[in-house]
Amino acid sequence: MKTLQKFSSIHACTHNLSSQERHLIDRTTYKGRRTAALAEWRNLMV
Repeated sequence: MKTLQKFSSIHACTHNLSSQERHLIDRTTYKGRRTAALAEWRNLMV
């Protein structure tokens, strides 16, 4: 149970970074948000 809770916590954080609701926004906004999310992710991994 403890492992599942840890996984869920990490998954929620990474999902929030990458989930952009693509069908609700235009391509330019989507690309900008993806670029920002990727930069933040790379910053966290360093």
